[in-house]
Amino acid sequence: MRVLLFFPASGFWGAALADTDNIVLEHLRHIRRVVDEVHEDIREVTLRFGFLVADVANIRVRLDEISRRFDRLESRFEHIERRLDLVEA
Repeated sequence: MRVLLFFPASGFWGAALADTDNIVLEHLRHIRRVVDEVHEDIREVTLRFGFLVADVANIRVRLDEISRRFDRLESRFEHIERRLDLVEA
């Protein structure tokens, strides 16, 4: 957008043209920097989220292993209790 201004005190036309262009360019550069920063932040969050997903998957595997061990222990205890006649058959 070009704006032609007249400055009556100096009798000068058009001094604001370059300033308007510079201001727009400065704003566009600032917006670009912010977009780049947000893009980098999103990359980092995505990477961290991937690590979290992997960690949760590992936790689930470990919980399944622990659950199976408890099941085996429970069946062993039941077997011991029956052999010692601690429970009614």
